[in-house]
Amino acid sequence: MAKKSAKNSTFNIMIVVQDGHLAYEAALFAASLRHTNPDFAGKLYYAEPMPGPLWKADPRLPQGELRDLLIELGGEFIQFENRVFGQSYPYGNKIEALAAMPKGENFVFFDTDTLITGDLANVPFDFSRPSASLRRENTWPQLELYGLGYGATWKSLYDKFDLDFDSALDLNHPDEYWRRYPYYNAGYFFYKCPQQFGVRFLEYAKAIRDDAPPELICQVLDTWLDQVALPLVIYSFGGGKHTLPRGLLDGDISCHYRMLPLLYAREGTHVVDLLEEITAPNKLKKVLKGSNVIKRMIYQGRGRKTRDLFDQNNLPRKEQAIRNRIKKAGFWMR
Repeated sequence: MAKKSAKNSTFNIMIVVQDGHLAYEAALFAASLRHTNPDFAGKLYYAEPMPGPLWKADPRLPQGELRDLLIELGGEFIQFENRVFGQSYPYGNKIEALAAMPKGENFVFFDTDTLITGDLANVPFDFSRPSASLRRENTWPQLELYGLGYGATWKSLYDKFDLDFDSALDLNHPDEYWRRYPYYNAGYFFYKCPQQFGVRFLEYAKAIRDDAPPELICQVLDTWLDQVALPLVIYSFGGGKHTLPRGLLDGDISCHYRMLPLLYAREGTHVVDLLEEITAPNKLKKVLKGSNVIKRMIYQGRGRKTRDLFDQNNLPRKEQAIRNRIKKAGFWMR
């Protein structure tokens, strides 16, 4: 990159790619990266799970136009084996894939349902102090009426791995308010070595899945396991919530949109414009129309109709309210 600091040295990017909608999202990600960062000095890796006993079917993206497009957009496929997760918990791919990344090289992981909307050279990464996305709601833990609070639930996990719980708290928020406790969205995270990070991430996630503290007896881990383990891993490596300035990732420079209807409903105009610009070339359009969601939302105008349902200056506070309005209008797709 042209603009570098001591902390913002060259780094690699990893996203997970497999057959299905993730591969189309990966094409959008790669096209946005190439458009906004034409001089990106690192490598873009497409981490692809290999078939094995933990998958019911071959998860790889078959040879064909979509795979060719991903390569043409500047990424390199790397393969990894699922030894712990797989079909039963595909979110675990982001954990196990780290083993296939180059050892000792700075990395940033992004979920495929992300667009790079600005110059990554302007993000002052300190790869010795990992962090992750703070664009999240209080989805975990879910508190029961007569059950444990946030503090006791999270402390049980820190105690399990001999981590100091008190120093991980955000004291700007009051006791038993969810933002006081370490919780991230796993839409992006970074560190100086993917293999070190991956080994510990896998160790912690497996230990929580197989031998959770009794304080988690009423908690659902099936969807949230990666995000439950992630704060512990980050803290264990000396990272935390605010090792990056706010407003860059999940802000001016990246957008974790999650689903195209949500993108059109709530993201900034620059995100919508970028999406439609990078998907306009006929070479991409021909391939991307293979996704019914992309075809309907982008090329047939359903996305713009979805956007017209909302006042961008007065959006509903809860995501569920946004989803409900889109569904009522008949525009919801995923």
